[in-house]
Amino acid sequence: MKAIRYHEFGGAGVLRREEVERPVPGAGQVLVKVAATSFNPVDDHIRLGVLAELIPTPLPITPGLDVAGTVAELGEGVDGLRVGDPVIGMFPLDVHGGAAEYAVIAADLVAAAPRSLTLADAAALPLTGLAARQAAIELAGIEAGQTVLVNGAGGAVGGIVVQLAADAGATVTAVDDLRHADRLRGYGAAHVTGPLDLDAGPAAVGGPFDVVVNHVRLAPEDLARLTAYAADGGTIVSSAGPVPADESRSVRTAGVWVGPHGGHLADLVDRVDRGRLRLHVVDRRPLDDLPAVHRDAATGTLPGKTVILVG
Repeated sequence: MKAIRYHEFGGAGVLRREEVERPVPGAGQVLVKVAATSFNPVDDHIRLGVLAELIPTPLPITPGLDVAGTVAELGEGVDGLRVGDPVIGMFPLDVHGGAAEYAVIAADLVAAAPRSLTLADAAALPLTGLAARQAAIELAGIEAGQTVLVNGAGGAVGGIVVQLAADAGATVTAVDDLRHADRLRGYGAAHVTGPLDLDAGPAAVGGPFDVVVNHVRLAPEDLARLTAYAADGGTIVSSAGPVPADESRSVRTAGVWVGPHGGHLADLVDRVDRGRLRLHVVDRRPLDDLPAVHRDAATGTLPGKTVILVG
C-alpha cells in the first residue's frame, strides 16, 4: 500500500512516499481504509524531533494523527463496529498513521463519522475538536452567563472553542486578525477584536473575563501578562505555553495536552450533525502533496486547516 513516511527527524525533505505492507489489526483494533487525514502543527514539531524526548516514537513514522475512512477489517474482540462503517479517530501522539492507504487504530478511539460532512472533511475534526473540547469543557468548564476571551480564535482549535463557549451560553470575545471577523461572529462570538495590545490591558477588550483561552504563542513575559485578563476567581487555559496563576486573586491556570478519546469524539460528531459545530477546512491536498504541506507550514504560508486526501 502507499504511505508517506520518514526514517529520521528533520525538515520536510525527510518525508518520502513508500510502498509498505498493509497492516493487520490486532485484538481490540480496526483496520481503516483511509479517505483522508489532516495536517496539525504538532505534526511539524514531531517530524523535527523537538518532541522526541517528551513523546518517544519509534522510527519510521507515518505521520497523520487524524484519520477518516471506512472500517476494512475488525480485530479480535471488537464489538459495535462493522466492516464498511464510516469512522473518524485520533491516534495517540506516539503512534500516528493517517498518511497511508490503510491504518490500524484502537477501536475505542474511533467514532462514527459525521453524516453531515464529507468523509474527507471529517478528518479535520478529531485532534482540533478534542483539543478545543478539552480546553472549553474539561479544563475551563465554561458555563452560561460567563464571559470568555478566546485569543487566537481564528485558528482551527480556537474557532471550535468559540463555538463550544457560545453554545454553552457564555458571552465570547474572539481575538484574532479581523479577516476572520465574519466567520467568528457566525460562530456566536458577541465581540470580535484584532490582536491583543498587551500594553492596553484587559479593559481595552472588555475584560477582565471569567475564562481566558489562549492559542497564541507568546514570549514567557507576555504569557505572564495574560494573567491580568482573568477576573478574580477566573480560569486561564493555554495550548501555547504556560500562563502563571495568581493565587492572591484565586486565578487558576491549566495547559492543554490533547489525547484521543472515542467518547468525547462522538460528542463532537453529535454537535456537528445537529448544526451546533462547524468546521473550517481551508484546503484539500492529495497525499503526495504532504511534504509540500509541511514545507508551507514551516514557512508560515499554509492557508489554514488542510485536509490530506488519501482514498
